[in-house]
Amino acid sequence: TVPSGVTVAGGLSNTPAFEAYLGASQTFSDAATVKVNFNTEIFDSNSCYDNSTNYRFTPTVAGKYFVYSTLQMDGRSNSNLNIIQILIYKNGSVYKENQSYFISNYLRQQSVATNAIIDMNGSSDYVEIYAYISMISAASDARLQSGSNRNANFGAYKIIGA
Repeated sequence: TVPSGVTVAGGLSNTPAFEAYLGASQTFSDAATVKVNFNTEIFDSNSCYDNSTNYRFTPTVAGKYFVYSTLQMDGRSNSNLNIIQILIYKNGSVYKENQSYFISNYLRQQSVATNAIIDMNGSSDYVEIYAYISMISAASDARLQSGSNRNANFGAYKIIGA
């Protein structure tokens, strides 16, 4: 395995690459799809991730990218989560989604993750992460949990040789 940012024989490199996390919990209304504001960068090899305005990755090198994200969702009270969903958007449209539907076994907190290999043109293509939570009782806002334990993260890196 080649660590991020390492150039191997033949000049191949798995950059641009980045990883960011949600520095503080983000709240939003029940049954709303919202962009996740991953505002704290762990690394950003080519300054392609915007962690303050658009919260999107726009790589400057064309290629195939492995994109991943994990979110910890909180219904704010016991047995309140009904549906949780994580979505990767490419250029403003849903590219891939993953969801958990709890039917009659409602929870308070649950993590959901997704990943995809996405072709990027190296100039205008970008990816973002969105979240959706449906709760049994919408008495309080839903919440994406995070902080120093980095349990809500978003990253991507160029795939070498693909």
